[in-house]
Amino acid sequence: MNPGGEKRFCIGLSVGTKIFLAFLGLSTAALLLAGILAFVQTDDVSRYALQQSTALGDRAADSTAALEESAEESLLMLAADQAAISNILFEQVSGEVDIMAAYAGEIMHDPARVVGRQHPASLLFLAPGTEGSVTVDEQTAVGMMEGIFRPIADADSHLSSVYLGTDSGIALVYPQTTDRNASFDPRLRNWFVQARTTGETSWSEPYVDFLGHGLTVACSKPVADTGSGWVWVVGADVTIETINRNIIGTQVGDRGYAILIDRHGNVVSRPDLTAGDLRWDESFVTENLFASSNTGLVSVAAKMTAGETGVTRVMFADGERFVAYAPVESVNWSVGVVMPVDEITAPITATRERILQASEDTAAHISDQEQLMQTVFAGLFLILLLAVAALTLIVARYFTRPLLELQKGSEAVGRGDLGYRVDVATGDEFENLARSFNRMTADLSSHIEELRRTTAENERMVKELEIAEEIQQSILPESAPALPGIELAGCSMPALEVGGDFYDYIPFGDARLGLAIADVSGKGVPAALFMALSRTLIRASALRNPDPAGAILEVNRFITLDSKTSMFVTLFYAVLDARERSFTYVNAGHNPPLLFRPGAGEALHLSGRGIALGILDEIELEVVRIELEPGDLLLLYTDGVTEAANEKDEEYGIERLEAFVSALPALPAEGIIDAIVKDVAGFAGTAPQFDDITLMVLKVA
Repeated sequence: MNPGGEKRFCIGLSVGTKIFLAFLGLSTAALLLAGILAFVQTDDVSRYALQQSTALGDRAADSTAALEESAEESLLMLAADQAAISNILFEQVSGEVDIMAAYAGEIMHDPARVVGRQHPASLLFLAPGTEGSVTVDEQTAVGMMEGIFRPIADADSHLSSVYLGTDSGIALVYPQTTDRNASFDPRLRNWFVQARTTGETSWSEPYVDFLGHGLTVACSKPVADTGSGWVWVVGADVTIETINRNIIGTQVGDRGYAILIDRHGNVVSRPDLTAGDLRWDESFVTENLFASSNTGLVSVAAKMTAGETGVTRVMFADGERFVAYAPVESVNWSVGVVMPVDEITAPITATRERILQASEDTAAHISDQEQLMQTVFAGLFLILLLAVAALTLIVARYFTRPLLELQKGSEAVGRGDLGYRVDVATGDEFENLARSFNRMTADLSSHIEELRRTTAENERMVKELEIAEEIQQSILPESAPALPGIELAGCSMPALEVGGDFYDYIPFGDARLGLAIADVSGKGVPAALFMALSRTLIRASALRNPDPAGAILEVNRFITLDSKTSMFVTLFYAVLDARERSFTYVNAGHNPPLLFRPGAGEALHLSGRGIALGILDEIELEVVRIELEPGDLLLLYTDGVTEAANEKDEEYGIERLEAFVSALPALPAEGIIDAIVKDVAGFAGTAPQFDDITLMVLKVA
């Protein structure tokens, strides 16, 4: 009967029946849905596969342009890289020629300055008909050039030779050679004529080296001296073989290659460029791209000699080719990289055809498999439906039998019968659950009794800790004594209910006051008891002995004799004379207090020689006296302040403490303590703190 008085019709079904119907319904629905989807989707598989195969082939064709563009970019990068390598080589050689020219200028201007660097006489070449006109001084000066030729040629493996020629017909070559050709005249060589004509550093066209190195290019520079009237040309050779090996020898695909041309379009280097049987005294005529009948190649040559960078398609007799080019800026030459276009497009076309054929084969195979899959699925559906029905019935009975037994046990425990035990022997998790249930009832009975005892014990310990905390707080000073011209404040906050830090004021009369701040090793109740003992001994000894060192040494002896726990205490103790404004202290291993004095710039650390109390029977303490000045601020603290850590495990630190307190001189002593405590808490955040925090502040009016 519901609240409205209407009757509701409800069919009562057991858990087993519900499990059976739920499993059977879900399984049947899943199988039917899967079957429908399978029949619908498989009809579209063949058409979709064929469409995708065709689209894939089309995309392969469309990718040709993208691949060609990518190939052009790669060729352009290769040309730029080879141009950069060439530039480095030519700049290096030009720099070496500049060095030789500077050395020659120094010799020509004042040979005496280079006397200390003379080398053994060199083998000089004299042009035909100059034997009587060349002066000994100039020959001697030319011979001195070996001092620079040797290190430069030996250090640079790219150089085949370095040399010098003079207007008077003298020639010097390194490495030296005894093979003198009587007809050799340096003044007729291309490198000499070009340098003398331009008056600056020049690079020659390829020529045959008379030393037998084959085709070379030369870098040369003229040097003149007005005093002596001498005109020399220094130069260095780089073989075409070296250029081919370092630059032009780069492999580009199967049929690609690289070339190097000068600013006039002359081919300086290319694969297989040699002098053949040409002699050194015969002119070598190289190819010139502007002389080609191929207008496309001539157009590319114009761009290359203009110092441009780019990629151009050029039609040759054997097919279309890419030509990528980049300038060699140091010599106004250009590097070109040539590659047949069909090396790129042929693999793309072949790949597209293979993709299309594979796609057609795949579509046919999918169509055959579609029919087979539909037939197999229909049979499997009927078999699985029967199997699911039988399995669901077994599972439902398996689950409900132990559940009913556990239900009875739960009802018994709910009535308070903790001695009730269930009996389930299924050999599986249900049996384990039953055993756990039985153990739970037994453990529950024991835990309830233990909980009663533990609760009573905890209440007693909490009460005792509260009493201990009240006692410890009562030991600490309630307020700071009033002294003329002095403002004092202090506080102590234990990390646990009770702690080992303490501070104290010990009145001596006549405006004299003892100040003590200490940190006992350890935490909790043991530290608190040791703290109470230490405070009592310090107060008693200080009142009996006005000397700070004598009083604390006496405390150390008492603590050492009485301590059986290996505990110790660090202590800073001072005697303050408010009238004389003096502050006499000893430091027994404690953190040095900080003295902030107006205009000082940084805090003074009040350190002193001494170790903690309770470690050794006999110790030495250094007594230090300072005079207090108006505006002085003295901060005494324990390591709980500087070692407070945040969530990142970073400590508060002495530097942060000094910087923070130095900005607080205008606050009263109590306000300074509150500000420090607040800043430390803000720094620590949610990180737990494990050390007591104790502070004392003294301000001088």
